[in-house]
Amino acid sequence: MSTIHLIAPSGYCINQHAAALAAERLTQQGHHITNPSVITRRSERFAGSDKERLADINALATLAGNNTIVMAVRGGYGASRLLADIDWQGIAARQQQQPLLICGHSDFTAIQLGLLATGNVITFSGPMLAGNFGADTLDAFTQEHFWRALTSPTFSIEWNGIGPQCHVEGTLWGGNLAMLTSLIGTPWLPSIPGGILVVEDINEHPYRVERMLLQLLHAGILAQQQALILGSFSHAQPNDYDAGYNLTKMVDYLRSQLTIPVISGLAFGHEPQTVTLPLGAFAQLQHTDKTLLTLTGHPVISG
Repeated sequence: MSTIHLIAPSGYCINQHAAALAAERLTQQGHHITNPSVITRRSERFAGSDKERLADINALATLAGNNTIVMAVRGGYGASRLLADIDWQGIAARQQQQPLLICGHSDFTAIQLGLLATGNVITFSGPMLAGNFGADTLDAFTQEHFWRALTSPTFSIEWNGIGPQCHVEGTLWGGNLAMLTSLIGTPWLPSIPGGILVVEDINEHPYRVERMLLQLLHAGILAQQQALILGSFSHAQPNDYDAGYNLTKMVDYLRSQLTIPVISGLAFGHEPQTVTLPLGAFAQLQHTDKTLLTLTGHPVISG
């Protein structure tokens, strides 16, 4: 079994019961939990002061151990405050030997993309402690895909995607759409020409999703990609004012503006069921009747 080292770079974990339940479950499975004090730590809306949360991240540069999973407790907001002071080079150097398996999503996307941009560090966009491992009922799909990604040097994800036929390959990158677009013009947004971009979000109206995707288009980022994969956009319900405009109409419009394939329908994001994706890994994407995404080149738990 593995050591699971907890970090809390963003919001205070308001669902303390879920986090405690998750830690108990993982311990019962035989994993060793380290740094659990970050679960209860709080400063205003954050999981500790900026100094404390930054220390969580910078400590990874000297964190000892093999087969160590670094897992964010939750998302929220707060990672953006830390970006200028993170020891990017130190963490990248640590990853050259017995790499940490760094996992999380949502607000944590900012740090994940910063690691990819500054040190080509591959991290995993997937479940977090409270929201996923602390769910009332553990989701078998999410659990299976998480451990598959962290233990298989090559693995594939298949789903009933929607989009044009395509067969492309490149570096997989992305994560939370709002966090990604917030990094445009900063040193922490990776430059991935020929990549495969995958995005998701939560609590964003379809027009806001459209606006962020158009920002990526107008910034020249989408045109450089081999393909765009759309994950889940939870709680993106339109209202009466929209008069028929919805997420589907938004995607149709986006496709009309792009020359690259847009494949939707991936179970990835802020949902009980989510796949785990190694950001920075090599990906092959094939879409015919179904969609197949094959990933390789990421760190895994050794036997």
